[in-house]
Amino acid sequence: MTTTLITGANRSLGLETARRLLEAGHTVYAGMRDPASGDAVRRLGAQVVTLDVTDEESVHAAMAALPELDVLVNNAGVLGTSYDVEDLDAAAMTAVLDTNVTGIVRVTQAALPLLRRSTNPVIVNVASGVGWPRWLTDPEHVEVNVKAVPYAASKAAVIALTVQYAKNLPQMRVNVTDPGYTATDFNGHSGPQTVTEGTDATVALAQVGPDGPTGEFHDRHGRIAF
Repeated sequence: MTTTLITGANRSLGLETARRLLEAGHTVYAGMRDPASGDAVRRLGAQVVTLDVTDEESVHAAMAALPELDVLVNNAGVLGTSYDVEDLDAAAMTAVLDTNVTGIVRVTQAALPLLRRSTNPVIVNVASGVGWPRWLTDPEHVEVNVKAVPYAASKAAVIALTVQYAKNLPQMRVNVTDPGYTATDFNGHSGPQTVTEGTDATVALAQVGPDGPTGEFHDRHGRIAF
């Protein structure tokens, strides 16, 4: 049995990722800041774990509650409160980076001892095409319309840190995904993709074997070339 921890698993992409991996036979631990918000994922059969990615004690307590771990899905993220340079300040930037980037590092570092005991350890980080500079400047991509600095910068950092983790952990499969413009709470459900389509890449990479890809960026259509 594959044991999987998903951060931010109480709604949207995290909830759908939990549903699909449970369906695939994984034992899923659903991490979230407020366990009272976990009724939907509990009904699916996941075990809820209190996990605030911005709180070191919370992260370590969550890891202590896991009997084992094979797959870590770093899904938790925030959009932030700054949408252009007119409302941007250092506090807004720091808040987004603390969840979207440093939060991944907190969770991953705490999870490494458990993952190292697995025969097939896998890490999947959820980023965004908004973190891909080529798409931010391409009129053919919807990402070109985004002006927010913190969110885009944080997701670019997630892509880079994934590559670096993959180089440092050759015995693990470490990859990063772009869900695409998906209808979620983040965008008022305006995205054209369903949450199932938005989790295709994450679910696929969460199930790779020891000979699977590592250090790669994928969307639902496959690998995005660096």
